[in-house]
Amino acid sequence: MSRRGLWLFAALGVIWGIPYLLIKVATSGVTPATLVWGRTALGGLLLLPVAIARGALRPALARWRPVALYTVVELAIPWYLLATAEERLPSSLAALVVASVPIVGAVLARTTGARERLGRVRIAGLATGLAGVAVLVGFDVRTSELGSVAALLVVAVGYALGPWIFHHHLSDLPSLGVVVASLLACALVYTPIAIWQAPHVVPAAKVVASVAGLGVVCTAVAFLVFFGLISEIGPARATVITYVNPAIAVLLGVLVLGEHFTTGTGLGFVLILAGSVLATRTPRSRPQVATS
Repeated sequence: MSRRGLWLFAALGVIWGIPYLLIKVATSGVTPATLVWGRTALGGLLLLPVAIARGALRPALARWRPVALYTVVELAIPWYLLATAEERLPSSLAALVVASVPIVGAVLARTTGARERLGRVRIAGLATGLAGVAVLVGFDVRTSELGSVAALLVVAVGYALGPWIFHHHLSDLPSLGVVVASLLACALVYTPIAIWQAPHVVPAAKVVASVAGLGVVCTAVAFLVFFGLISEIGPARATVITYVNPAIAVLLGVLVLGEHFTTGTGLGFVLILAGSVLATRTPRSRPQVATS
């Protein structure tokens, strides 16, 4: 990997590791729907001039049906459920449950007609990852919080299904155009709800800064860095960033928010990441195909 690739990889690992912290802070002052609206509207508007200048938006608008489906699965539902879950759960725990996305993706690939068999190693990875989620739930989740964990599992399914939709129905379109169209469409849908649930007083500065950080850094800047990383090291190697983000999220939750690093957190972290690596392992005899 080149020096530029290393810098982009490190930057994206941090950028996509901090949303859980910012979501936790933001939901202390605005509703989940308002947060989703602010993040998507700000990120979409910032990226819109770039997409127009590159001629990337028009092709995405012409394929509006799969773009709409991608928007619902990847943004509209997951981002709302994630914010709702973090109203009750620690940000570090939320990040670790969502880290099971590669495991869900492996199951999805198999159940949607992938030719490659799971094999013993991948099956072991699936079992290990599920054991990690079970450890988190058993050690760190109260009975009253099980609904929030279920919401996070839906988020993981959405995050896995979104790239599958993109790969099968939108991969011939400019990625930036699809992202901008999705962000603005999601913001448009959430606008009436955000107006209805708008806070009666100006939220605290940390809440406003968190929403702005999610829209500017974790959305607009993040996607530009991600596209740059893909062009530098390729899509397959770029997906390894999935294994870095949870570590950053847990570290920030403990250091900044004062969340406890429990036995369940540590063991669940190891099991989920190990399961993700094994479940998505590609045999050396065949080329790896990226799905995001």
